[in-house]
Amino acid sequence: MPKTEDNAMQANQILLNLLSGFYWFDEGLQSYIRACGWPEVTRPQSMVMANVVMGVRRPSDIARRLGISRQAIHSTLKSMIDMGMVELADDPGNQRVKVVVLTPTGEAMRRDAQRAMQLMIATLVGRIGEDAFKATADTLARDWGAPMSFRPEDTGEDAGRKPG
Repeated sequence: MPKTEDNAMQANQILLNLLSGFYWFDEGLQSYIRACGWPEVTRPQSMVMANVVMGVRRPSDIARRLGISRQAIHSTLKSMIDMGMVELADDPGNQRVKVVVLTPTGEAMRRDAQRAMQLMIATLVGRIGEDAFKATADTLARDWGAPMSFRPEDTGEDAGRKPG
């Protein structure tokens, strides 16, 4: 098999492995949250919480980071407000903008989620080893640069084309 096909297969496998790792953490987090007696949290809600905890608080910035529309983020935020997890407050730096703020309930959920992450990381380190865990975390934390953008002329002569 030519090297470019090997690279493409590896890229596909990396994508699936990244997604699988994400699901491993998210499903463990969901399980821990349920075990603590909290209401069911959807994947979009947990991703909003992760962004808020990381300091991304403007709904438009959260939407951009998650790759969803502003309408979708507002729908997710509304459900989180209804659950008592977050509220929208005036941005101290710009009164025309709202920011997402954890409520006391949301803060308690965040603490439980943090504990879940600590337990899952300890388990993962036990399974794959500390060196492998650190190498993976370091690799994923590197700046990969902007996402690639292609034009039709970049696809080459052999690329599949719509029948025309």
